Amino acid sequence: MTSSSAGSSASSPVDRAFEAALYTDADSALDTAASLLAADPDADPELERRGREFVAAAWRRGWQPADVVRLVRRELDDVHVRLVSALIRAQAPDDRSRGPRWRAQLEELTTDLSSQDRFARATSVLELYRLLLRLPSLEPLDEPVSRHSSAEPRMLTRIRALLAKAEATGYPDEAEALTAKAQELMARHSVDEALLDAQAPTHDSPGACRIGVEPPYEQAKAVLLDAVATANHCRAVWSEAFAFSTVVGFGPDLDAVELLYTSLLVQATSAMTKAEAAQRAGGRKRTKTFRQSFLAAYAHRVGDRLRAAAENQVGDDLLPVLATREVAVTDRLDRMFPQTTTTRLRGVSDEAGWLEGSDAADRAQVKSRKPLR
Repeated sequence: MTSSSAGSSASSPVDRAFEAALYTDADSALDTAASLLAADPDADPELERRGREFVAAAWRRGWQPADVVRLVRRELDDVHVRLVSALIRAQAPDDRSRGPRWRAQLEELTTDLSSQDRFARATSVLELYRLLLRLPSLEPLDEPVSRHSSAEPRMLTRIRALLAKAEATGYPDEAEALTAKAQELMARHSVDEALLDAQAPTHDSPGACRIGVEPPYEQAKAVLLDAVATANHCRAVWSEAFAFSTVVGFGPDLDAVELLYTSLLVQATSAMTKAEAAQRAGGRKRTKTFRQSFLAAYAHRVGDRLRAAAENQVGDDLLPVLATREVAVTDRLDRMFPQTTTTRLRGVSDEAGWLEGSDAADRAQVKSRKPLR
């Protein structure tokens, strides 16, 4: 008996199913492999163990839980999202210690599995494993290294609460006051951390996080996120293929970018819905081009307002400290992304949408505040 025949006779149903289905896109091969697995319940533990190995391999390639879930949601179906979420949760106890952002992503996973017959479940699992097997390598992310309380839970909870109230209120004056207060807290937190870092024997270092930039109209959303990142002493690089932007910066600034971007996006969506309803009430039907132009104008105008506000955020005595941190952020970005291009708005053709978006951006809560000293 040859060694090859011995290996073949000893191969498990999971091995045979993988050989048949994971390296081809043919539906017939997928059906054959799913039938093998469905017929053998004893193969289930090994099948799950292999899935955890695929998840661990994704982490070694630079992926994070939210990145994987985002891609699975875009490429496959809800059942696959639940499957991969369950695998990520199952793999977590075997993983090394991670930072607070990683833990937050784990807490957001939805793992309720819908009932499927064995063949349908095996098919879904194999489709998911095909995708996980082919994940490319991404730039590895490190959580910001800080010896200070850069992620004070009470501070961030208060900021989130203020922004949530600003988004929910129907009174513009109240929304402006709430958002201005949230921005003041974010800026003060960032400056306090910068001063602590300047006085510390060993300086903190910048880290990076990924923020989802989901379709539709993702180009305008990426431009908006870039503007928010720049105004908060961060830099953003959009990865269109994977529906996220990588934001590089210090811990408090990354928190500010996530919070403010989310709030502005909520405000933009609400304003766009109202403006579109008014347009349709007047007999207009070209809603897609209206929305695209609206969000493009909103991103452009908010970017202008954020840049103008950023010029007066701090006093002259803090400029050297922030400049030093900006150099560190730029250096980290250049090492992660040696070649980057600027995202420019394209396909903006609806004048009414552009005007409405610009007006909405002027109403958005990005009010400047007194210089911080």
